[in-house]
Amino acid sequence: MKWEGNRQSDNVEDRRDDAGGGMGGGLLGGRSIGIGTIVVALVGGWIFGINPLTILGALSGASPPAQVQQQAPGQRPPADDRMASFVSTVLADTEDVWKDVFAKGGGTYQEPRLVLFRGATQTACGQGQAAMGPFYCPGDQKVYIDLGFYETLKNRLGAPGDFAQAYVIAHEVGHHVQNLLGISSQMEQMRGRVSEVAYNQLSVKLELQADCFAGVWANKAQNARQILEQGDVEEAMNAAAKIGDDALQRGGGGAVVPESFTHGSSAQRQRWFNNGLNNGSVKACDTFSVKNL
Repeated sequence: MKWEGNRQSDNVEDRRDDAGGGMGGGLLGGRSIGIGTIVVALVGGWIFGINPLTILGALSGASPPAQVQQQAPGQRPPADDRMASFVSTVLADTEDVWKDVFAKGGGTYQEPRLVLFRGATQTACGQGQAAMGPFYCPGDQKVYIDLGFYETLKNRLGAPGDFAQAYVIAHEVGHHVQNLLGISSQMEQMRGRVSEVAYNQLSVKLELQADCFAGVWANKAQNARQILEQGDVEEAMNAAAKIGDDALQRGGGGAVVPESFTHGSSAQRQRWFNNGLNNGSVKACDTFSVKNL
């Protein structure tokens, strides 16, 4: 991936030198949404679901969610930290893409912040843990990542490469886009009203849409800045496959139970990322109106 020398985001908050996550938290502003059950189960009871028409119409007039009160910014990462520079550059690229997408739809993109932490940290969604993998908290509109996850992705899950790492960030930013479009707040109202199986099905649709949004970012970034190198798309597709629910269940030594899927199968995750990559269209990411995911 061609990223060195490109703009870095000012929205990166470095908490890696903090003393820890503090007291375990209650939930203040919604549940966290993560890329997958990577090491242990993600925090349960996330916001899942959608009004199928929201994604098609929100850019042309839907009301954004209420602003949340932001905490004072943390310190910026050291300038000589290569991995932090990479993350900052990818975040900046997502900002450029989504700012343009929202502007063309008559809206204004509200940039998320990205928090680097080690071990544990406090969020508006409760205490975040590194074992959860990267996640997005709608309550404070922040993406959280312990950069040690990338070693897990490479060495434990078999998904190396800088574009695989970029895909992870773009997926979490995709959850932020869903939040801005009002998807998360609408489906918060559905929580507890449907069965666990139905809830899981909504979860899969939400996660696959975030994968598709990651593909939309890649499409538009490539068209604008030619960021892709040979093998990059294959890296992202491989990462999508490695964190499919069926692959993770199989890798954990258990049976594959489709009814328990919350993020989608490997094939589904690849398909929807590729859909966004090929079409570069938000409307092409309506996972809620198709019969077969």
